[in-house]
Amino acid sequence: MDKKVFLIGDIKSFMVNGIENGLRREDYLVDTVSPELNELEKLKTEARLWVLYLDGMPAGISRSLQFIRDELDERECYFFPIGNADELDEIERIIPKNFITRSFLRPLNVRDLAAELDAAVVRGTAAEEKKKILIVDDDTTMLKMLKNLLADKYHVFVANSGMNAIAFLSKNSVDLVLLDFEMPVVSGAKVLEMMRSEPQTADIPVMFLTGKNDRQSVMAAVPLHPEKYLLKSMAPEEWLDNIEEFLQKKKRKKNPGN
Repeated sequence: MDKKVFLIGDIKSFMVNGIENGLRREDYLVDTVSPELNELEKLKTEARLWVLYLDGMPAGISRSLQFIRDELDERECYFFPIGNADELDEIERIIPKNFITRSFLRPLNVRDLAAELDAAVVRGTAAEEKKKILIVDDDTTMLKMLKNLLADKYHVFVANSGMNAIAFLSKNSVDLVLLDFEMPVVSGAKVLEMMRSEPQTADIPVMFLTGKNDRQSVMAAVPLHPEKYLLKSMAPEEWLDNIEEFLQKKKRKKNPGN
């Protein structure tokens, strides 16, 4: 994982400049932006390490925090907010705790922050070695079951609707999508059509998930060229075997000499 940091804070602040310079001395690449919403909306960063430094509560900070929350929800990021107790409480009021890697109280020791960033880089690098799978299903029970089944071996993400899946894929790359065929509003078929129409997602392999195994349902999926058509009623061992067999076959095609 790259040592890139997205630092959000008052660019005129002595402490923000100190954090930026301190992290650069630790070989981090730092992009700094002010916390105003109009600046955040210009977001063009691939950094997975996000640091927010608050020294006071500027006007409009709630809207900025909501924007950060939405971005964190769609990205694979490690988030480190810094502030006093009241500021951290306000951050946690808007941004769920499970999005926060670690909070820091001011005054900050930059070396402590760098140590936490180093640990996140190690975890992120290890996670990148696992194949990434996105599960898309409007059934939360199914999402939880599949995530629990696959999480030990794969890096698993979930989306509970077709549009959430498209939003996630616009900012993240995965090795496989497990896609519910019968979702309401935006069906699995429509999601796959949208994926195939965009260069960034056109080549991502997709396996359809369905509770139906009748010929009509199967034939409806065939023109969309999914990799497989998996029944939700399959035993856990069958799920694992189908997914691992496909990923290994893909690996052999990519590296025929290995």
